[in-house]
Amino acid sequence: MIEAAPASRERVERCHDADYLDRLAAIEVPTLLDPDTVASETSYEAALLAAGCALAAVERGGFALVRPPGHHAPPDRAMGFCLVNNIAVAARFAQAELGLDRVAIVDWDVHHGNGTQDIFWDDRSVLFASLHQWPFYPGTGGPDDGNETTVNVPLPAGAGDDEYLRAFGELVEPAIRAFEAELVLVSAGFDAHVDDPLAGMRVTVDGFRELARRSAALAPRVAAVLEGGYDPRTLPSLVRAALAGFQE
Repeated sequence: MIEAAPASRERVERCHDADYLDRLAAIEVPTLLDPDTVASETSYEAALLAAGCALAAVERGGFALVRPPGHHAPPDRAMGFCLVNNIAVAARFAQAELGLDRVAIVDWDVHHGNGTQDIFWDDRSVLFASLHQWPFYPGTGGPDDGNETTVNVPLPAGAGDDEYLRAFGELVEPAIRAFEAELVLVSAGFDAHVDDPLAGMRVTVDGFRELARRSAALAPRVAAVLEGGYDPRTLPSLVRAALAGFQE
């Protein structure tokens, strides 16, 4: 376990508008940024630190245990508990500073990573693949939502290990192998767990371990960033299982 430094403004601006970051930095009292997202005078600092942890995870092949999460944040606003899109900032860092040209992002959070999709929609150097409950918040990522490097896998409520692993093997894995990614980044949300209170999926601890193992097998390098997961009783064991899977 290591601590990381905050991401620099320059690195975050590879994914986010300067005006939006200025607005975050100027918050002095608790402020509702959208129906789900509150920020206070320390939130901007926390968001930069979370993004910095994601960068450190890429450098070390690690897992960034961070809050706030990031995958709902598009370039110009906060959304769904997310202020800065940590996984997107990490992908741009890998390309700009580590010399990795082709990056794949696998998002298994129960909610579609709409912000990540928005950031990379027109970028053929980043492949984004998301497995998520649908229809569900935020309403994106449906069966007709995709392009050459955007692979959305909407799954019905009640899907568990078998459905997730089948979809991964049939849709996600072939797309990433064909893309020939040099780095796989995982938006590791655990709110598809059977006991999570915010969704309706049935993935188990073994399912998350296997998703992590299969993700790590898709490129020479892998790193992960924590997204959702809202049952504090189960989240530690789910993270441990994913860590074990990444290391197998």
